[in-house]
Amino acid sequence: MIRLVIVDDHPALRAGLSAVLRAEPGLVPLGSATNAAELEPLLARTHPDVVVLDYHIPGEDGLQICRRLKRMLPAPAVLLYSAYADGSLAIPAVLAGADGLVHKGAPAQELYESIRSVARGDSLLPSVTREQLEEANRRLDPEDLPILGMLLDGTPGPEIASTLGLDGKAYAERVERMIGRLRVAIPAA
Repeated sequence: MIRLVIVDDHPALRAGLSAVLRAEPGLVPLGSATNAAELEPLLARTHPDVVVLDYHIPGEDGLQICRRLKRMLPAPAVLLYSAYADGSLAIPAVLAGADGLVHKGAPAQELYESIRSVARGDSLLPSVTREQLEEANRRLDPEDLPILGMLLDGTPGPEIASTLGLDGKAYAERVERMIGRLRVAIPAA
């Protein structure tokens, strides 16, 4: 049984996604939240295995929420669920610590399998292309490139901080700054 929480600002999507997930054996939606403020008490009550998290949350995006979720003990798996789930989100998703990325238009079976995969500890992030890496290198400060390289190689954050002689706070601030520079712009509706 995989216990889930859904975070999305659209009520119809939350309700529909809950219904679809509830219909699949082994997946148990425990609740949903519109934003980070609603998510915190929900997490405290439910302790989910997986958080299905929209990238675009007004006020605080899914990447920021993901970073906080991944610092929890124990941390739930985080599956970014977005209409913008393409390669352009790969590097920011890695920086945020997401376990997977799936498009909102994906068939239900793909969503089910994605949830099961991240719950097992698998990574479902798209491969980073050479062009994406070059673009990230142009947008980041030179001192941040070693962090990016180590994160893309799967090096844990504490090991990166230690290697670079950073304390935890300085490391976290640099990663937040990197995410800000690589954030994917959402087209106006």
